[in-house]
Amino acid sequence: MKGMIHKTVTISKTANIDPSVEIGPYSIIGENVIIKKNTVIGPYTFIEHSEIGENCKISNHVSLGNPGQDVKYKGQKTKVVVGNNCIIREFATIHRGSITEMTKVGNDCFLMAYSHVGHDSRIGNGVVMANCASLGGHVVIEDRAIIGALAGMHQFARVGRLSILGGGTIASQDVIPYTMSHGNHSKLYGLNRIGLVRAGFSKQTIDNIKYAYRTLFHSKLPFQKALSILEGEVKQLGPEVKHMLDFIRTTQRGICHPPKK
Repeated sequence: MKGMIHKTVTISKTANIDPSVEIGPYSIIGENVIIKKNTVIGPYTFIEHSEIGENCKISNHVSLGNPGQDVKYKGQKTKVVVGNNCIIREFATIHRGSITEMTKVGNDCFLMAYSHVGHDSRIGNGVVMANCASLGGHVVIEDRAIIGALAGMHQFARVGRLSILGGGTIASQDVIPYTMSHGNHSKLYGLNRIGLVRAGFSKQTIDNIKYAYRTLFHSKLPFQKALSILEGEVKQLGPEVKHMLDFIRTTQRGICHPPKK
């Protein structure tokens, strides 16, 4: 099906746009842009140095591919990559990489109004960012995580798979997979059990994750001792727990913990 590009749209000669793409009035498609089939771009949107996948819905007044807000950026050739089936709502911004090749958003993501993805960040598949959620540079958000409205992520921090960052939360350290976190600064408040069930995790898998969480944070063992014990049991606990432990071992900023009682 042939798309429709409004006569007021400005398109760079270097842009590669599939014939099925629709673009609304007064949008600007700048240099080095690829837009794949069946994607819809709303009015007054600005896109440059970006690759956008198939079947995306990009609303009005979105900005993709501007240089990152990073004093280290000296004009390197970088880009934004957005996967397939993404929804990006009005006034959202995604800045391109500064010192790495790209800022990347996976497939099936939903970035709500006024959300911001900073330079060099990596967002996995199925991630939801609610209104005004903001990621600093080099942030990593793993698959199917949820970032609540008005939440903020410190640069280089991470949110693990299937975790929830509550509305208004400020996370300056990593939020481990499968958990819920909230507050300023962010603290852990147990497992995202509903999310695990919806993701199809078996009862045994959820019980294993629960055991690992309790061993780490509620066993009264020194944290590193608890981590070592779990690593010794990881074959029995399964790949989900292994992912949690590997996430902890690779932290650069430290991890969020439950509040002290």
